[in-house]
Amino acid sequence: MPVTDKPTFTEAFSYWLKLGFVSFGGPTGQIAMMHKEVVEKKKWMDEEHFLQALNFCMLLPGPEAQQLATYIGWLMHRTMGGIMAGVLFVLPSVFILWGLSYLYASFGNIPSVSAFFYGLKPAVTAIVAEAVIRIGKKSLKNGIFVGLAAASFIGIYFLKAPFPFIVLLAGIIGYLGGIYAPGKFSPAKPKPGIKDSGPTLISQLSGDTQTQTGWSRSLKVLAVCLIIWFLPMILLGLWRGWNDIFIDIGILFSKAAIVTFGGAYSVLAYVSQQAVEHYGWLKPEQMMDGLGLAETTPGPLIMVNQFVGYMAAFTQAQGLTPGAAGAIGGLLTTWVTFAPSFLMIFLGAPYIERIRGNIRIGSALSAITAAVVGVVLSLGVTFTYHTLLPEGAGFDWYALVASIVAFAGMQFFTWGMIPVIFGSAMAGFIWKIIA
Repeated sequence: MPVTDKPTFTEAFSYWLKLGFVSFGGPTGQIAMMHKEVVEKKKWMDEEHFLQALNFCMLLPGPEAQQLATYIGWLMHRTMGGIMAGVLFVLPSVFILWGLSYLYASFGNIPSVSAFFYGLKPAVTAIVAEAVIRIGKKSLKNGIFVGLAAASFIGIYFLKAPFPFIVLLAGIIGYLGGIYAPGKFSPAKPKPGIKDSGPTLISQLSGDTQTQTGWSRSLKVLAVCLIIWFLPMILLGLWRGWNDIFIDIGILFSKAAIVTFGGAYSVLAYVSQQAVEHYGWLKPEQMMDGLGLAETTPGPLIMVNQFVGYMAAFTQAQGLTPGAAGAIGGLLTTWVTFAPSFLMIFLGAPYIERIRGNIRIGSALSAITAAVVGVVLSLGVTFTYHTLLPEGAGFDWYALVASIVAFAGMQFFTWGMIPVIFGSAMAGFIWKIIA
């Protein structure tokens, strides 16, 4: 039976604001929180509706948990509901990470602060390693997908192939595989008991299907969202010139938002490749520190992008105080990271049934997800190298032991991510003080 009683706009506002402050634990934990409240406790949606929305969001590049919140908000209160849910989901973490980025950029060289971040690095190494295993178990379903992951790792780590090229090539291979070998490339079948509701579900949740999927509406959504997306970059370009670092920041994170399938770790791999190797804005150790900060704050893990944008502008922007430049860079990064998500939800949600039913598209996305495993593995190898062999120092035996302990705790003893991060930071701080 469809859900007929919608919450008021005020009730929804209160829920999404609260979720923004308590959404720790990465996308898995955030999605579980939404399911518990929206489906089980408040009964705003039934199980089938929720799973279909989740499946759609997982087909998209970008942060699936934030996109799911936006989609549910759109279902309940149309465009304003989607904007409210998507913005409130990330707003608390914007201000928290802004403050943490300022403290890191301004006081990170103080010995006590450096000791704290020294302790974070083994935890980050372990977290990424655990993520490789978790994602790999879900996506490497046969030898073909294992081969795609291996080729992806070789391509990005040894050959320095661009991440978008890897995604495109994997998508083409998967699409062709869906035509000529569908048994090998097809995505996993739905869980038993979850039936295909057809277009009726769209009619129930989104009003008149023909109106929602018409060309006129789609073009309006596309035009408005593209203007909103690129407006800050246009204004900054008119103010400071088109070769300014803010334009580079805006372009980089706009590309990251639309090519990074596979969650926050694939985004981080692409951003790390560009910000560290191509632009030279940060060092690998600073990328690890940023991930550690993002892991300790509520909201999507992709908020690490804000830290990268803040640090890039803080150190590179000319003619502004470092604090002001960092604030502009961080906020611009967040804007262009999440604006595409709103575009994809508002534009694509009415076509959800058509997308889910296309076997070839599903095969292409399965291949992309497998390739992402190799990309995340390359990130893990890079982080491990710089943790165990820090620049200008010898092999760090403490970091090796701490990384193994953190990894074993999460993998075999179900230690939570937040306790691991804080425990590792405190242990590293104490080690540095007494060493």
